[in-house]
Amino acid sequence: MLSVREYRWLWLAQVQSVLGDQFAQVAIAILVYHRTGSPFLTALAYALTYLPPILGGPVLSGLADILPRRQVMIACDLLRVATVGLMAVPSVPFWGLCILLFCTVLAGVPFSAARAALLPDILDSRLLTLGSALGNITHQASQILGFVAGAAVVAVLQPRWTLAIDAVTFGVSAVIIASAIRWRPVPGREAGRRRPTAWAVTGEGIRVVFGNPTLRTLLLFGWLAGFYIVPEGLAAPYARHLGGSAVTVGLLMAAIPFGTVLGGITLGRMETRWQLRAMGWMAMGSCAPLVGCVWDPPLWAVLVLWLVAGIGGSFQLAAAPAFITALDAGNRASAFGVAQSGLYAVQGLGILGGGAAAELVGVPLAVSLAGLLGLCTATRLTVNWARLR
Repeated sequence: MLSVREYRWLWLAQVQSVLGDQFAQVAIAILVYHRTGSPFLTALAYALTYLPPILGGPVLSGLADILPRRQVMIACDLLRVATVGLMAVPSVPFWGLCILLFCTVLAGVPFSAARAALLPDILDSRLLTLGSALGNITHQASQILGFVAGAAVVAVLQPRWTLAIDAVTFGVSAVIIASAIRWRPVPGREAGRRRPTAWAVTGEGIRVVFGNPTLRTLLLFGWLAGFYIVPEGLAAPYARHLGGSAVTVGLLMAAIPFGTVLGGITLGRMETRWQLRAMGWMAMGSCAPLVGCVWDPPLWAVLVLWLVAGIGGSFQLAAAPAFITALDAGNRASAFGVAQSGLYAVQGLGILGGGAAAELVGVPLAVSLAGLLGLCTATRLTVNWARLR
């Protein structure tokens, strides 16, 4: 896939941008927990990286089915340069930081929808599954490096300098896309035809996704991440519970993404039909190991449990391309936006619920409960998926 010029540059833009995002997430988690000492408020701040799509994500994703997708991506990157750059200003109060974080994540929704919708135009059907898998594995690998390196950067620099680095990565991404990705017209748009509204495109995307049993099941498989994302949102208080440092926070945050990379490498060697057969079992494996945190194991055992959960979570590498390829070009971005917005929403709500549970019953038990609920949900979806196949 990297021999395809446009894909190669799109991939490079993704790598450096995700690295910057993970730097920022570590900085925000440590900054908030040091200020408040509250697991709930730490989870609340982390949840702000997932909740904004509830309010505007589906509508904004539809922009990539109305406007040229390259144009949408560049505009979103430039907007995030401004918002993250302002987050790095020392005089910005905590509430202002939260608003800017909200806007930053919201701008990422149409960007991701446009990128996903553009991939089938850059790669042929033979390379699309591999390209999508490489993109997802790259995202996870960049998370690992970003979380660990981000913890080291925060330990050396002030958190706000780390946010400034993130702003620069968005600027670099905009330059890469503007110079290396060619302009394409909006697919399915007839000359002289009236441009549809964002609301109309969003409604069509919702109808397509929820009106098809296979798409709906694949969508719900993706939304299982709302359960196994809870450990990442509670990494800072969990590290404190274990008597660790900022580096411990980075290691805990990196454990699940690292497992996803390992699982993705194995999954990528399988034929598509076997990937889809294994998807349900791996989905259950993404949540089951987290139940082991109920016994409050030491750090090394927690890392192993979360690593195994990440391996199970690599089932998303099979579910995502199956979802995209089942969509028409004209509604690809809006339908993907519905899926992605719901994903961000359930992740944010999961982290928020995990933070609230941690305040009441402690961090290890909160992670264990998230794993148990996720396992029950994954089991039901696996039964449905076997029937649909």
